[in-house]
Amino acid sequence: MMKEKRDPRKTFGAAVSEVAEENERIVVLSADSGGSSGFKEFAKRHPERYYEFGIMEQTVTGIAAGMATVGKIPVFCAIAPFVTCRNYEMFRNDLGYMHQNVKIVGRNGGFTYSDLGATHHSLEDFAIIKMIPGVVVLCPQDPGEIRAASKAMLEYEGPVYMRIGNPAMEELWPEQKFEIGKGSVLKNGSNLAIITTGTATRNVLEAAEILEKKGYSVMVIGMPTIQPVDREIIQMAAEKTGRIMTVEEHYIGGGLGSSVADVCAEYCPVKIKIHGVKKEYAVSGSYEKLLQYYELDVDGIVKNAEEFLNG
Repeated sequence: MMKEKRDPRKTFGAAVSEVAEENERIVVLSADSGGSSGFKEFAKRHPERYYEFGIMEQTVTGIAAGMATVGKIPVFCAIAPFVTCRNYEMFRNDLGYMHQNVKIVGRNGGFTYSDLGATHHSLEDFAIIKMIPGVVVLCPQDPGEIRAASKAMLEYEGPVYMRIGNPAMEELWPEQKFEIGKGSVLKNGSNLAIITTGTATRNVLEAAEILEKKGYSVMVIGMPTIQPVDREIIQMAAEKTGRIMTVEEHYIGGGLGSSVADVCAEYCPVKIKIHGVKKEYAVSGSYEKLLQYYELDVDGIVKNAEEFLNG
């Protein structure tokens, strides 16, 4: 039976709008992308709390910081590279250094804006935002987790970056309360632990089932918080399996895999394979073709896991 799929952007916009109905401190800022971020209805209902600035992400970030100083909770969502790379200095200084209560959401993350090419891909966002002290980095894995993470993000006092994708997503499990900084075991196993996040999780779960049929016992850990990363669950996985593979729609360097490797190097040295996008400007094309090309589709994950297990 085909599961219903939901637009992650509209899911996010609806979740924030629902909380905003009860919390008048929440304001929405847009850089010519409010409708695409799921805020069309919110803008109609609350024009006094919706601010459209046009394409000027650096300025929007600074204004969001100013609004936070007077008690507002600004939410600014736009295409991921435009709210991480383009306005990095403002993110670092106005939000991180001043620890302002601003929520920045990068939509169409990874290369889910596949056909628009490298300028619209976001394969370094985890790496650069992780380097800003005190900023929480989130990457929910299905529509229910997007809803729950949005609520948790708005309750948290401080700067947050959250990445969401573009293609419609299936509900992978029933919605549950989201706890910032915690991963979860999605499947138990003893030969290999695959730690994953965001849009990659669905393919990892399917790949794990195929690996199981091939005789491998694979643990799958979902890690929707990239920073602060869940050290305890990483250590548990390392001790139980002795071998960890990470899978993410991000460059191999600097993302989830690097965080996992840092934890293991300090607390529980094991063999690690970081599986992601090699450091190059990614090609453009359909999302499915890009996943296949970079071996982030189900077959590619199975292939890389088997090579790691048998190497």
